[in-house]
Amino acid sequence: METKWLEDFVSLADTRSFSRSAQLRHVTQPAFSRRIQALEAWAGTDLVDRSSYPTRLTPAGQTLYTQSLEMLQGLQSTRAMLRGHSSAGQDFIEFAVPHSLAFTFFPAWVSSLREKFGPLKSRLIALNVHDAVLRLMEGNCDFLISYHHDSQPFQLDPERYEMVSLGQEVLAPFCRPNALGLPEFALPGSVGKPLPYLGYAPGAYLARMVALILKQAPMAIHLDRVYETDMAEGLKAMAIEGHGVAFLPISSVKKELRAKKLVRAGSGLEMTLDLRVYRERPTVKKVAKTQAQALWLYLQLPPAPKSKAASRVAPAPEPR
Repeated sequence: METKWLEDFVSLADTRSFSRSAQLRHVTQPAFSRRIQALEAWAGTDLVDRSSYPTRLTPAGQTLYTQSLEMLQGLQSTRAMLRGHSSAGQDFIEFAVPHSLAFTFFPAWVSSLREKFGPLKSRLIALNVHDAVLRLMEGNCDFLISYHHDSQPFQLDPERYEMVSLGQEVLAPFCRPNALGLPEFALPGSVGKPLPYLGYAPGAYLARMVALILKQAPMAIHLDRVYETDMAEGLKAMAIEGHGVAFLPISSVKKELRAKKLVRAGSGLEMTLDLRVYRERPTVKKVAKTQAQALWLYLQLPPAPKSKAASRVAPAPEPR
C-alpha cells in the first residue's frame, strides 16, 4: 500500500468526484480510478459506493477516511521532526524543476540570483512536470518552477499556494541545417512526404503544448513520428544528429543556434509560455525556511528599470 493511495482516497472523499480529484491529483481519471481500486484490493472491501452520485463512501470507506487523516497527519509530523534533526539541510532551498528547465533555465537563473540576491544554497530535484507539481503538493520541496499556459493550468488552490512570474519561454520547431544553412526538414511537409518528427512522450506537459501548436497552425502540418522521449534534451540531441524536427524551448538551443548546429524548421509555429515559481503559503504549523522566505520576498520585488539594471529574469531571446 502506498501513501499516495491514501491521499487519493482523502481527495475523493472530500470532492466526491473521481474526475475532480483526478484533476487535483494531476493524474488521468483512469489512472486515479486504478489507484482507488488498488487501495480497495489492499483493504479487501469496497470503500466507494459507485452506484450513487455524487460519490459516497461505504461504511468501511468512512472508517478508512478517518484513519487516513490521522495517518497522513502523523507521517507529516514525523517527517518534519526528522528534518529538524538535520540543521545543515535547513540552509538549502529545495527546488522541484521539470527536466527541460533544470538543464537550461535553472543554472543561469541561480547565477543571476547569486549576483543580485546574495549567497544561495540550493538543491535541485529534476522531475517531469507532473511529479514536480506533486512534489510541491506533498510538501517535499520549498519551490516549484515550471511552465504555465492558460490552456493547461495547474489545479493549485490559490488559497494554499502562491506564485510569482519569472519571465517567458518560447517553444518552436528546430532541425539540423543542410549544406546551404537551410532547414534540412522544412515545415509544413507534404502528404506524400511527411517530415520525420521527434516528439515528446504522451502525457508530457510539452507534448500537450506542441499538440496545441499543431492544432492552431495556419496550415496543415505533415509529420511522421519516428522518435519520442519526455526530455527536451533528448529531442535536441536527436535533432542535432539529423533525425528530424523537434519542438524545443529556445533557451535550450541558444548555443546550438549560434554554432549553426540547429535552425528554425518553420515560422508561425511557436508558443510563448510563462515561467513561474510556486510555493505553499506559510502557516503557523508550517513556517518557511528563513532563506526561502527571504528569497520569496526578493522575487516579489518589481524588476529594476532596464536602463539601470537587468531585470531579475530575462526572457529567452528569440534567435532568427
